[in-house]
Amino acid sequence: MLIVRALLSLGSVLLALLPFAAAKAAPSTWHPPQGATELPLWPQGKVSVPPKLKGPEQVSEATSEASGEHWMMLQNVAVPTLTMFPPKGQANGTAVMVVPGGGYRVLAMDLEGSEICDWLTAQGVTCALLKYRVPASGPNWDPECNCRDIPKVPMALQDAQRAMGLLRAQAGRWAINPKRIGVIGFSAGGHVVAGLSTHALRSYAPVDAADEQPSRPDFAMVMYSGHLWAGHGKGLSLVKDIAVDDTVPPTFIAQATDDRTDDVRESLAYYRALIDAGVSVEMHLFARGGHAFGLRMKDAPVTAWPRLAERWMQDIGMLPKQEP
Repeated sequence: MLIVRALLSLGSVLLALLPFAAAKAAPSTWHPPQGATELPLWPQGKVSVPPKLKGPEQVSEATSEASGEHWMMLQNVAVPTLTMFPPKGQANGTAVMVVPGGGYRVLAMDLEGSEICDWLTAQGVTCALLKYRVPASGPNWDPECNCRDIPKVPMALQDAQRAMGLLRAQAGRWAINPKRIGVIGFSAGGHVVAGLSTHALRSYAPVDAADEQPSRPDFAMVMYSGHLWAGHGKGLSLVKDIAVDDTVPPTFIAQATDDRTDDVRESLAYYRALIDAGVSVEMHLFARGGHAFGLRMKDAPVTAWPRLAERWMQDIGMLPKQEP
């Protein structure tokens, strides 16, 4: 009898826990942290093309095969947004848009998103985190056909161009200098940054006054990018969709040479093209660090990149110089 009662009691506990377990396991989307403001990127009904959605927008925890880091993976983004993070302490008028990576399949919203904003806002910079359309919104590897997929409509680039226009159009609202707006992108986001830097014209028909603003950034940071190098047998040639000229803004590049996801020649090809065009560029290659390191602290040389980026931004006049 005691055994029966114990089993019934255990069953009641398990039943009570089921709703909690189901709620915990239920997919939910990404939400901005407290103090940040999320804005719609496009007027309602003006998003030109929806991505190839595999389900509802949802976020889940993932582990990077490249770095072993845990990160929040956002999937199936049909409604892109821009989330504003105010600077901590004294604002300096500079803004940086953050473009997370994820192979144009998903978005790494913390590792290459909100954590990067935390670093930038600590420097007095206003941070704008771009949640762009995925999947298949840029060059990607399609697991269904086991082939390279290049979408006819560059949705991620469109979202980034739209976001830059919005930032300049709303510069007064956010107390930023419209001539001091930069961008930083990681992995696939680095390819978005290169596209944003090299395309003078919009990749979509203008929808309002924000699209009359320039879409190129005033400075750019390209972090362990993919989709830039034309590939083996083609030297250090760039892919066709990235055409560099002398109007590309000052650029900072960083990557680890032991990156097994994106070959270091991705960075080398872009660096050489910028040098050949006479663009101001600074590149740092590190012996160790792998891929998708973001700002996570590791016992690797690559952890020096934020300090180098800060010094570079000071050097080009986008951050105030620090007193010795």
